[in-house]
Amino acid sequence: MEWFHHQKSGIESAVRRDTPGDLWVKCENCKEIVYKSDWDQTLAVCPACGHHHRFAAREYAALLLDEGTFVEEDSTVAPADPLKFSAKKKYRDSVASAQKATGEKSAVLSGTGAMDGRPVSLAVMDFRFLGGSMGSAEGEKIARALLRGLDRRIPAIVVSASGGARMHEGTLSLMQMAKTSSIIGRMREVGVPYISVLTNPTTGGVTASFAMLGDAIIAEPGALIGFAGERVIRETIRQALPDGFQRAEFLLKHGFLDDVVARKDLKSWISRFIALLTDPVP
Repeated sequence: MEWFHHQKSGIESAVRRDTPGDLWVKCENCKEIVYKSDWDQTLAVCPACGHHHRFAAREYAALLLDEGTFVEEDSTVAPADPLKFSAKKKYRDSVASAQKATGEKSAVLSGTGAMDGRPVSLAVMDFRFLGGSMGSAEGEKIARALLRGLDRRIPAIVVSASGGARMHEGTLSLMQMAKTSSIIGRMREVGVPYISVLTNPTTGGVTASFAMLGDAIIAEPGALIGFAGERVIRETIRQALPDGFQRAEFLLKHGFLDDVVARKDLKSWISRFIALLTDPVP
Protein backbone atom coordinates (compact mmCIF):
# COMPACT_ATOMS: atom_id res chain seq x y z
CA MET A 1 0.00 0.00 0.00
CA GLU A 2 3.00 2.18 -0.40
CA TRP A 3 1.38 3.96 -3.36
CA PHE A 4 -0.84 5.85 -0.89
CA HIS A 5 2.23 7.83 0.12
CA HIS A 6 3.53 8.77 -3.31
CA GLN A 7 4.30 12.47 -3.59
CA LYS A 8 2.50 14.61 -6.13
CA SER A 9 4.36 15.24 -9.34
CA GLY A 10 4.31 19.01 -8.84
CA ILE A 11 2.76 19.63 -12.27
CA GLU A 12 -0.51 20.98 -10.88
CA SER A 13 1.15 23.49 -8.56
CA ALA A 14 3.46 24.64 -11.34
CA VAL A 15 0.50 25.29 -13.65
CA ARG A 16 -1.31 27.27 -10.97
CA ARG A 17 1.79 29.28 -10.18
CA ASP A 18 2.30 30.24 -13.83
CA THR A 19 -1.33 31.24 -14.50
CA PRO A 20 -1.77 35.05 -14.58
CA GLY A 21 -4.02 36.35 -11.83
CA ASP A 22 -5.82 38.89 -14.03
CA LEU A 23 -7.35 36.61 -16.67
CA TRP A 24 -10.83 36.76 -15.18
CA VAL A 25 -13.16 39.23 -13.49
CA LYS A 26 -15.99 38.26 -11.12
CA CYS A 27 -19.25 40.17 -11.46
CA GLU A 28 -20.18 41.67 -8.10
CA ASN A 29 -23.88 41.27 -8.91
CA CYS A 30 -24.40 37.77 -10.37
CA LYS A 31 -20.96 36.33 -9.47
CA GLU A 32 -20.36 35.24 -13.05
CA ILE A 33 -16.69 34.73 -13.96
CA VAL A 34 -15.81 36.63 -17.15
CA TYR A 35 -12.62 36.70 -19.19
CA LYS A 36 -10.83 40.03 -18.67
CA SER A 37 -10.62 40.54 -22.45
CA ASP A 38 -14.41 40.13 -22.75
CA TRP A 39 -14.88 42.41 -19.74
CA ASP A 40 -12.89 45.16 -21.41
CA GLN A 41 -14.86 44.79 -24.64
CA THR A 42 -18.16 45.22 -22.78
CA LEU A 43 -16.88 48.35 -20.97
CA ALA A 44 -17.02 46.71 -17.51
CA VAL A 45 -20.64 45.69 -18.04
CA CYS A 46 -21.33 42.07 -17.09
CA PRO A 47 -22.30 40.14 -20.26
CA ALA A 48 -24.37 37.74 -18.14
CA CYS A 49 -26.59 40.12 -16.13
CA GLY A 50 -25.90 43.58 -17.57
CA HIS A 51 -24.67 45.04 -14.27
CA HIS A 52 -22.69 48.23 -14.85
CA HIS A 53 -19.54 48.14 -12.75
CA ARG A 54 -17.64 51.29 -11.89
CA PHE A 55 -15.60 52.97 -14.58
CA ALA A 56 -12.61 55.25 -13.96
CA ALA A 57 -12.78 58.90 -14.99
CA ARG A 58 -10.25 58.54 -17.80
CA GLU A 59 -12.15 55.54 -19.14
CA TYR A 60 -15.30 57.68 -19.42
CA ALA A 61 -13.32 60.43 -21.16
CA ALA A 62 -12.01 57.89 -23.69
CA LEU A 63 -15.51 56.48 -24.18
CA LEU A 64 -17.30 59.80 -24.68
CA LEU A 65 -14.80 61.85 -26.66
CA ASP A 66 -13.43 61.36 -30.16
CA GLU A 67 -10.08 59.61 -30.15
CA GLY A 68 -7.14 61.92 -29.61
CA THR A 69 -9.21 65.04 -28.90
CA PHE A 70 -9.17 65.14 -25.09
CA VAL A 71 -7.14 68.00 -23.64
CA GLU A 72 -6.92 67.87 -19.85
CA GLU A 73 -7.39 71.14 -17.97
CA ASP A 74 -6.78 72.16 -14.34
CA SER A 75 -4.54 69.15 -13.73
CA THR A 76 -2.72 70.93 -10.88
CA VAL A 77 -5.91 71.64 -8.88
CA ALA A 78 -5.75 69.34 -5.86
CA PRO A 79 -7.35 69.11 -2.41
CA ALA A 80 -5.93 71.26 0.38
CA ASP A 81 -6.47 70.75 4.11
CA PRO A 82 -7.96 74.07 5.26
CA LEU A 83 -9.41 72.67 8.50
CA LYS A 84 -6.41 70.46 9.39
CA PHE A 85 -8.97 67.68 9.70
CA SER A 86 -8.05 64.49 11.48
CA ALA A 87 -10.13 61.49 12.59
CA LYS A 88 -8.79 57.94 12.49
CA LYS A 89 -6.49 59.23 9.79
CA LYS A 90 -5.32 62.70 8.88
CA TYR A 91 -7.14 64.16 5.88
CA ARG A 92 -3.92 65.02 4.09
CA ASP A 93 -2.78 61.41 4.48
CA SER A 94 -6.08 60.15 3.03
CA VAL A 95 -5.63 62.45 0.04
CA ALA A 96 -2.06 61.28 -0.48
CA SER A 97 -3.16 57.64 -0.35
CA ALA A 98 -5.94 58.28 -2.88
CA GLN A 99 -3.55 60.10 -5.20
CA LYS A 100 -1.09 57.22 -5.07
CA ALA A 101 -3.77 54.56 -5.60
CA THR A 102 -5.52 56.28 -8.53
CA GLY A 103 -2.76 58.31 -10.16
CA GLU A 104 -5.10 61.32 -10.05
CA LYS A 105 -4.70 64.64 -8.21
CA SER A 106 -8.36 64.84 -7.22
CA ALA A 107 -11.71 63.10 -7.65
CA VAL A 108 -12.52 65.05 -10.83
CA LEU A 109 -10.96 64.85 -14.28
CA SER A 110 -11.77 67.84 -16.49
CA GLY A 111 -10.93 69.11 -19.92
CA THR A 112 -12.18 69.69 -23.44
CA GLY A 113 -12.55 67.51 -26.49
CA ALA A 114 -14.82 66.67 -29.39
CA MET A 115 -17.90 64.48 -29.55
CA ASP A 116 -18.63 63.39 -33.11
CA GLY A 117 -16.71 66.44 -34.22
CA ARG A 118 -18.50 68.96 -31.99
CA PRO A 119 -16.46 70.70 -29.25
CA VAL A 120 -17.52 70.00 -25.66
CA SER A 121 -16.33 70.68 -22.14
CA LEU A 122 -16.20 67.60 -19.90
CA ALA A 123 -15.84 66.85 -16.19
CA VAL A 124 -15.89 63.32 -14.79
CA MET A 125 -15.96 62.28 -11.15
CA ASP A 126 -13.88 59.26 -10.11
CA PHE A 127 -15.38 57.19 -7.29
CA ARG A 128 -12.03 55.53 -6.59
CA PHE A 129 -10.76 58.81 -5.14
CA LEU A 130 -12.26 59.08 -1.62
CA GLY A 131 -15.62 57.86 -2.87
CA GLY A 132 -15.79 60.62 -5.47
CA SER A 133 -16.61 63.03 -2.65
CA MET A 134 -16.90 66.71 -3.52
CA GLY A 135 -14.38 68.93 -1.81
CA SER A 136 -13.20 72.41 -2.75
CA ALA A 137 -10.86 71.15 -5.48
CA GLU A 138 -13.53 68.97 -7.04
CA GLY A 139 -16.11 71.76 -6.96
CA GLU A 140 -13.59 74.16 -8.49
CA LYS A 141 -12.76 71.79 -11.35
CA ILE A 142 -16.43 71.20 -12.13
CA ALA A 143 -17.09 74.94 -11.94
CA ARG A 144 -14.24 75.62 -14.36
CA ALA A 145 -15.50 72.96 -16.76
CA LEU A 146 -18.93 74.60 -16.72
CA LEU A 147 -17.37 78.04 -17.19
CA ARG A 148 -15.43 76.82 -20.21
CA GLY A 149 -18.72 75.75 -21.70
CA LEU A 150 -20.26 79.14 -20.86
CA ASP A 151 -17.35 81.25 -22.11
CA ARG A 152 -16.81 79.29 -25.33
CA ARG A 153 -20.52 78.65 -25.92
CA ILE A 154 -19.98 74.90 -26.17
CA PRO A 155 -21.99 72.14 -24.43
CA ALA A 156 -20.80 71.04 -20.99
CA ILE A 157 -21.08 67.45 -19.77
CA VAL A 158 -20.60 66.26 -16.18
CA VAL A 159 -20.42 62.57 -15.33
CA SER A 160 -21.20 62.10 -11.63
CA ALA A 161 -20.10 59.28 -9.35
CA SER A 162 -20.04 60.42 -5.77
CA GLY A 163 -20.87 59.76 -2.16
CA GLY A 164 -21.64 63.46 -1.68
CA ALA A 165 -19.90 66.44 -0.10
CA ARG A 166 -16.54 65.75 1.59
CA MET A 167 -16.89 66.01 5.35
CA HIS A 168 -13.17 66.69 5.80
CA GLU A 169 -13.69 70.24 4.49
CA GLY A 170 -16.94 71.05 6.29
CA THR A 171 -18.87 74.06 5.00
CA LEU A 172 -16.29 74.64 2.28
CA SER A 173 -17.52 71.45 0.62
CA LEU A 174 -21.15 72.49 0.89
CA MET A 175 -20.36 75.83 -0.74
CA GLN A 176 -19.50 73.98 -3.96
CA MET A 177 -23.19 73.19 -4.40
CA ALA A 178 -24.08 76.87 -4.72
CA LYS A 179 -21.02 77.71 -6.82
CA THR A 180 -21.66 75.09 -9.47
CA SER A 181 -25.42 75.60 -9.50
CA SER A 182 -25.09 79.34 -10.08
CA ILE A 183 -22.93 78.78 -13.16
CA ILE A 184 -25.49 76.35 -14.57
CA GLY A 185 -28.11 79.06 -14.08
CA ARG A 186 -25.99 81.45 -16.14
CA MET A 187 -25.57 78.81 -18.86
CA ARG A 188 -29.32 78.37 -19.05
CA GLU A 189 -29.86 82.11 -19.44
CA VAL A 190 -27.74 82.21 -22.60
CA GLY A 191 -28.76 78.80 -23.97
CA VAL A 192 -25.55 76.81 -23.48
CA PRO A 193 -26.48 73.11 -23.13
CA TYR A 194 -25.56 71.19 -20.00
CA ILE A 195 -25.88 67.39 -19.91
CA SER A 196 -25.71 65.50 -16.62
CA VAL A 197 -24.82 61.80 -16.59
CA LEU A 198 -25.49 59.92 -13.35
CA THR A 199 -23.56 56.74 -12.59
CA ASN A 200 -23.49 54.39 -9.63
CA PRO A 201 -23.63 55.95 -7.08
CA THR A 202 -24.69 59.59 -7.30
CA THR A 203 -25.71 60.72 -3.83
CA GLY A 204 -25.68 63.49 -1.24
CA GLY A 205 -24.74 67.05 -2.11
CA VAL A 206 -23.83 66.15 -5.68
CA THR A 207 -27.40 64.94 -6.31
CA ALA A 208 -28.73 68.03 -4.54
CA SER A 209 -26.87 70.37 -6.88
CA PHE A 210 -25.34 70.10 -10.35
CA ALA A 211 -26.23 66.43 -10.94
CA MET A 212 -29.97 67.14 -11.14
CA LEU A 213 -29.79 70.46 -13.00
CA GLY A 214 -29.05 69.31 -16.53
CA ASP A 215 -30.97 70.26 -19.64
CA ALA A 216 -30.81 66.50 -20.08
CA ILE A 217 -30.37 64.16 -17.12
CA ILE A 218 -29.57 60.56 -17.95
CA ALA A 219 -28.31 57.63 -15.91
CA GLU A 220 -26.68 54.28 -16.40
CA PRO A 221 -28.84 51.21 -15.72
CA GLY A 222 -29.16 50.30 -12.05
CA ALA A 223 -27.39 53.43 -10.80
CA LEU A 224 -28.06 54.33 -7.16
CA ILE A 225 -29.28 57.93 -7.09
CA GLY A 226 -30.49 59.87 -4.07
CA PHE A 227 -29.77 62.49 -1.44
CA ALA A 228 -29.99 60.63 1.87
CA GLY A 229 -29.63 56.91 2.42
CA GLU A 230 -32.59 54.54 2.59
CA ARG A 231 -32.30 54.00 6.35
CA VAL A 232 -32.23 57.73 7.10
CA ILE A 233 -35.29 58.36 4.92
CA ARG A 234 -37.21 55.44 6.40
CA GLU A 235 -36.52 56.54 9.98
CA THR A 236 -37.40 60.15 9.17
CA ILE A 237 -40.75 59.62 7.45
CA ARG A 238 -41.56 56.38 9.32
CA GLN A 239 -43.05 54.76 6.25
CA ALA A 240 -42.27 51.71 4.17
CA LEU A 241 -40.34 52.54 1.03
CA PRO A 242 -40.94 50.94 -2.39
CA ASP A 243 -38.35 48.50 -3.68
CA GLY A 244 -35.63 50.10 -5.75
CA PHE A 245 -36.90 53.62 -5.14
CA GLN A 246 -33.39 55.06 -5.47
CA ARG A 247 -32.45 53.21 -8.64
CA ALA A 248 -32.30 54.80 -12.07
CA GLU A 249 -35.25 52.87 -13.47
CA PHE A 250 -37.56 53.98 -10.63
CA LEU A 251 -36.49 57.62 -11.07
CA LEU A 252 -37.12 57.45 -14.82
CA LYS A 253 -40.61 56.05 -14.23
CA HIS A 254 -41.40 58.91 -11.86
CA GLY A 255 -40.07 61.71 -14.06
CA PHE A 256 -36.75 62.53 -12.43
CA LEU A 257 -34.66 61.37 -15.41
CA ASP A 258 -34.91 61.84 -19.14
CA ASP A 259 -33.58 58.38 -19.96
CA VAL A 260 -31.65 55.36 -18.71
CA VAL A 261 -28.84 54.70 -21.16
CA ALA A 262 -26.48 51.73 -21.39
CA ARG A 263 -22.82 52.67 -21.14
CA LYS A 264 -22.08 51.65 -24.72
CA ASP A 265 -24.79 54.05 -25.94
CA LEU A 266 -23.88 57.11 -23.86
CA LYS A 267 -21.84 58.86 -26.53
CA SER A 268 -24.42 58.43 -29.29
CA TRP A 269 -27.29 59.54 -26.99
CA ILE A 270 -25.50 62.69 -25.84
CA SER A 271 -24.26 63.49 -29.32
CA ARG A 272 -27.79 63.30 -30.76
CA PHE A 273 -29.10 65.53 -27.98
CA ILE A 274 -26.38 68.12 -28.59
CA ALA A 275 -27.12 68.04 -32.32
CA LEU A 276 -30.80 68.73 -31.68
CA LEU A 277 -29.94 71.81 -29.63
CA THR A 278 -27.03 73.23 -31.57
CA ASP A 279 -27.09 72.18 -35.23
CA PRO A 280 -28.73 74.69 -37.60
CA VAL A 281 -32.13 73.77 -38.94
CA PRO A 282 -31.85 72.87 -42.64
